[in-house]
Amino acid sequence: MKLKIADEIFEKFSGLNIGVITAKNINNAGAEDEIQNFIRAQEKEIREKYNAETLSENPKISVWRKVYSSFGAKPKKNKCSVESLYRLTLQGNDLRHISKIVDLYNFISLKYMLPVGGEDIDQMTGDVVLAFAKENEVPVLLLGDKVPRAPHPGEVIYKDDVSTLCRRWNWREADRTKLTEETKNCIMVIEGLPPVSQNEVESATKELMELAQKFCGGEISYTILNENKREVEI
Repeated sequence: MKLKIADEIFEKFSGLNIGVITAKNINNAGAEDEIQNFIRAQEKEIREKYNAETLSENPKISVWRKVYSSFGAKPKKNKCSVESLYRLTLQGNDLRHISKIVDLYNFISLKYMLPVGGEDIDQMTGDVVLAFAKENEVPVLLLGDKVPRAPHPGEVIYKDDVSTLCRRWNWREADRTKLTEETKNCIMVIEGLPPVSQNEVESATKELMELAQKFCGGEISYTILNENKREVEI
């Protein structure tokens, strides 16, 4: 099984770097106070440093708004995952515990202001591809939805041989491959577009890998995908 980035993604979004973590035989059950403390400290720092009125002007947020607009999504209505996390935080909401891996990647997303997501490998079929959605994509049930809906042609999606895993690049993930406490094998992705550098993506990826190793065990590795390396075994 591989994770691949389609060539046409690089043609439209130059400078893309994606950190990919593969974690096997992990223990994702239970909650860790130390992880929650990491998140609470990061939320406090965000509330002191940012405000909701000017958040969209931050280069790390505005780049994703431009990406969403490029494939027809309305960024005020459809926010990338990291902007959604920041806005929840700035509204005074504490992120709730979901699972150790999800809590860890939410912490890294807050710390580096980068979109981070994860999927259960055992719920996937075939290779995972980051590509533009085609006509007549299979409807997919997203987390929190009650009715499956198909991606719009031209939006960026992650998909496997069954259907979409995440719509609008990093907007919302599919229910089918969500991470649960029973998850044993997963991938995580950290996405960076200019002005974010490869070094920053790699720093975030290495930190997330090390935290996952500490709290979840298992066999964990990472790589960076970009124009020079467009696929990886997972």
